[in-house]
Amino acid sequence: MKTRTQGNVRHLIDTIDFTKEELLSLFETIRMLKEFDMQGAVPKILKDATLAMIFEEPSTRTRVSFETAMTDLGGHALYLKPGEIHFGSHEAIKDTARILSSMCHGIMLRTKEHEGILKLCEYASVPVFNAMTYYNHPTQGICDFFTMSEHLPEGKKLEDIHVVFVRDSREDTGIMSKETGHMCAALGLRYTVCSPKKYSMSEKEQKKIRDKMQITGGTLTVTDQVDEAVADADFIVPDVWTYYGYEEEEADRMASFMPKYQLNMDMLRRAPKHCKALHCLPANREVEITSEVLDHPTRSIVFQEAENRLHTQRGLLAWYLYPRMREADQTLVRYNEGKLRSFLDTKLK
Repeated sequence: MKTRTQGNVRHLIDTIDFTKEELLSLFETIRMLKEFDMQGAVPKILKDATLAMIFEEPSTRTRVSFETAMTDLGGHALYLKPGEIHFGSHEAIKDTARILSSMCHGIMLRTKEHEGILKLCEYASVPVFNAMTYYNHPTQGICDFFTMSEHLPEGKKLEDIHVVFVRDSREDTGIMSKETGHMCAALGLRYTVCSPKKYSMSEKEQKKIRDKMQITGGTLTVTDQVDEAVADADFIVPDVWTYYGYEEEEADRMASFMPKYQLNMDMLRRAPKHCKALHCLPANREVEITSEVLDHPTRSIVFQEAENRLHTQRGLLAWYLYPRMREADQTLVRYNEGKLRSFLDTKLK
């Protein structure tokens, strides 16, 4: 049985805040738990712990991976969605943060506004997991680069790879372009963003990434030239071209991205033979990525990446929750059980 501890709390907000050493240690934790899963022997280190999962946006991989990971580690997760709780509507975020912190060991939030995750973290006294805002997606970014670490080109180390993002990298919609950049910055990698000029990464975001890279040794290139971007790419990361709330831009987006920025076999042939394709999913087949690439037996690692969301969530939950928990005194547990049973047996006859 586990009980909560109070005191200093660390939240998962933005991967650019990690050091390279922390990320490599986290990758090793994920790798270890993945190995344990293959053995059918994941340790129940979060026995009796509870994770509150707040979803203001729909999800497949994030919900299933967090809920399954929590169960695998011996805890359980609560799925909370708008209309079922008062989060941010009939109740202030700071009040929800305090209440959930008093009842749960951790809080996971998927929301549109990045300000929402910052406010939740400000008032929560348990770890908060950013499960995607319209600014970034830390759990996906960590998963993606863990997956890359499993599929490194022969003769290359993780710090040697060149990661190329092909899609919209605009401030308000380029979620995965920023997330991929934050991971490259934290790890000190070479990163190229390839987008049409009108959908290119903002100067503000470029500065944030480059400032971190000055410390870690990474490099950032922003271009609209696909051939130049993928010529020596080790991994190509696309993303959807349209998203909820941007339906009025769909025609312009399709005209801007198709066919030049579609991840198809022609693009892969212009990259080195070892280059692998990723995609955070859900994917629009034959739009930003073709089925031929998505389902390719050697060039695609998309579904390995998707499976790794589960292993990544296990690692994150272990990292953030386990250090804050302590084993209950079993002698005291047995004593309290006897005391309660005796009281109830007497009073409820």
